[in-house]
Amino acid sequence: DLVDNVCIEIVNGRHPVVEDSLEKEGINFTPNDCFMHSKNSTWVMTGPNMAGKSTFLRQTAIIVLLNQIGCFVPSDSAKLSIFDKIFTRIGASDNLSQGMSTFMTEMVETSRIINEATSSSLVILDELGRGTSTEDGLAIARAVLEFIVQEIRCITLFATHYKELCILSEKFNVIKPKTLQIKKWNEEIIFLYKVIE
Repeated sequence: DLVDNVCIEIVNGRHPVVEDSLEKEGINFTPNDCFMHSKNSTWVMTGPNMAGKSTFLRQTAIIVLLNQIGCFVPSDSAKLSIFDKIFTRIGASDNLSQGMSTFMTEMVETSRIINEATSSSLVILDELGRGTSTEDGLAIARAVLEFIVQEIRCITLFATHYKELCILSEKFNVIKPKTLQIKKWNEEIIFLYKVIE
């Protein structure tokens, strides 16, 4: 369903490409819910590599896009507002032929997001600030996150290894820290691919 108020309400959302790939190997895809609105507009998602953060971010963007063009939505149900744009900053790449390192590419893309996003946009940021030192990367990630929350005020999924950013939920009540569930069995870590508080 399309709704007027800014929100994402997805029940058992799935990534159609990853799900298809897993089914070919006889593995079930783990679906996830996503409930975001103006008072719960920013999720800061942490968790280990390969736990499913990037898949969750991408599947949310795919579901929003498919919904807006009138296609089947891979979920049990969905209520979504109309988004004017979907902005993503995902993956590490460079453009060395034009003198752009991985870090510079990341900064140019991030600059475009914070200059063009509106309160009706969906912003997906995955591992912002990786291409520089830890301290500088954390400072950049925090500054961008705070700017989005205070100035743009749009629905944002922000995946990061900077767990220090979760403390911002004490300063901004729209930020909700999330992680991906894991369990230990013997000496192994098992990824459960479930988004949890």
